[in-house]
Amino acid sequence: MMLNAILLAFRALRRNVMRSLLTMLGIVIGVAAVIAVATLGAGASDSITSQVSSLGDKLLFIAPGTDQRGPEGGSAIRQFTRRDADALESNIFGIEDVSPTVSKQVTTVYGNSNWSTSVTGITAEYFPVRNASVIRGNDFSEQQYQSGRLTCILGKTVREELFGAVDPVGSTIRIGIATCQVIGELESKGQAGPGNDQDNIILAPLRAVQIRLIGNENITAIAASVSSGASNTEVRLRIEELMRERRNIRETDVDDFRVLDPAEIAGVLEDVTGILTLFLSAIAGVSLLVGGIGIMNIMLVSVTERTREIGIRLAIGALGKEVLTQFLVESVILTTLGGCIGIFIGLTGSYAGAVYMGFDFIIDPNILMGAFAFSALVGVVFGYVPARRAARLDPIEALRHE
Repeated sequence: MMLNAILLAFRALRRNVMRSLLTMLGIVIGVAAVIAVATLGAGASDSITSQVSSLGDKLLFIAPGTDQRGPEGGSAIRQFTRRDADALESNIFGIEDVSPTVSKQVTTVYGNSNWSTSVTGITAEYFPVRNASVIRGNDFSEQQYQSGRLTCILGKTVREELFGAVDPVGSTIRIGIATCQVIGELESKGQAGPGNDQDNIILAPLRAVQIRLIGNENITAIAASVSSGASNTEVRLRIEELMRERRNIRETDVDDFRVLDPAEIAGVLEDVTGILTLFLSAIAGVSLLVGGIGIMNIMLVSVTERTREIGIRLAIGALGKEVLTQFLVESVILTTLGGCIGIFIGLTGSYAGAVYMGFDFIIDPNILMGAFAFSALVGVVFGYVPARRAARLDPIEALRHE
């Protein structure tokens, strides 16, 4: 019985191919939108988690801000010095390592190739604090950290732009007005969102960058790794207290520095991403409702057009439940086919979006199964009224229908 109903349903839908395709359109758009939004949302959340993991979840950043005091408040930035970093390491309980850094945007040149990147001056603590490692060549020696001679380690992007597939170790490049010998290449960390390439970086000893490129002893930022037994929040409060004391900030004044906790920020971003994904999925789900109403309307029209056919079937012995099944099957076929097409379009669109935005393409089988099941449910719910109407037709009145 069911096989016969399916064959009859396909035959009826094939007679009006264009109407069937237009009827499915609402379901296709709804399912595609839900799949795309949910998949991109999962990719965004995973990207945020990966970024925090690449930094480490026990990490705090201390950055200088504007000076808010006096009539010219906000006009100057009070930079840190190496003494601030040393004070944090020696006076704050719960800090494991401190990594002061200084950065400068420069143009690098090797042969006929040039590339714009950022040079970051570091100390030996940078690698354990920032979870970084050298995959080719060597790390800086203690003598290189202290000598003031400019040597460098390239990020993957810089290496590819300047050297292509050639091993850069031992080569000399020009960084701004200075020359620098390449001694190694960093392990790749990939994209941290659109336009934020973590591999577009050059590392050099802090003292050398200050002397050769910056011209002062200022520190751009300080990263501090928190001990495993300590709380990020407690350590952050201690850092704020110490820095306010060192920078002579009164209780009524606004801090001229910031202490950032990447794990906390990532948690907030994940919550926001989840809420936005749910909200947008709900909006996309409205089109499924609209598509279901469209299917019900078309099926009611179909019942009216096929009244005489239904009357003939009932007159030669077809049961009402058989007519009900046939029309329900037609409705479910429309919605499930629309759901399959919508899943394909949604996955294709979300893949393109993930590639463009630098997210991982993550397929959640539960979302796919849920979208497919929901589209089939729409067919049953919105197809029941037309199917019941067809099943309750009086055979004699149906045969009289013109």
